[in-house]
Amino acid sequence: MAVTAAKFGGGLADVEGPVPGQDTMPTDTEPSNTIKLLHLVFLSTSWGMQIWVTFVSGFVMGSCLPRHTYGFIQRQLFPYYCHISSACAFLNLTLFAMYHPSELLSDEQTTQIIVFFVCVAASVLNTQWFGQVASDIVADMHLVERSHGLGQEVGLFAGKSRRQLRASDPSYRQLSRQLTLYRALSSLCNLCGIACN
Repeated sequence: MAVTAAKFGGGLADVEGPVPGQDTMPTDTEPSNTIKLLHLVFLSTSWGMQIWVTFVSGFVMGSCLPRHTYGFIQRQLFPYYCHISSACAFLNLTLFAMYHPSELLSDEQTTQIIVFFVCVAASVLNTQWFGQVASDIVADMHLVERSHGLGQEVGLFAGKSRRQLRASDPSYRQLSRQLTLYRALSSLCNLCGIACN
């Protein structure tokens, strides 16, 4: 619809464009190659990091390092891992949503938006709650173990002395139960992020 400036008392040429207040239809535009590249970089960074941390580095460090050294390294790396995963998941959701207006979403695109949202939610839960609580519990357990001369054993399954400590110390037993719960929830969020990506 063209609006002429003459209606407003001027002699200007026709002005093209929507009239203020007029509804405009959303359009499903094709993202540029740069946006596609950014989406691929965020997705592959997040997924590659998740695969490496979940299936490689944890098992290698856990089987080769003293338990407390391994726990210390994990406590230092885990916040970076979680924040990078959360940022990548959020940026993937944002980029996808920018180029797919909700009014024009197909069933496949709606599913994709939901998957990106679940990935963001799982990453943020892990970053802000489950992973952080698990790290704090590990730090508390290490203090108790050090006071009993434990923590330098190597290997994922070197746990006879810790089992004895759990049996004899109720507070350590409680920490151990809490750690099992929060590690399970953290692992579930992590696996959910891997599946979503």
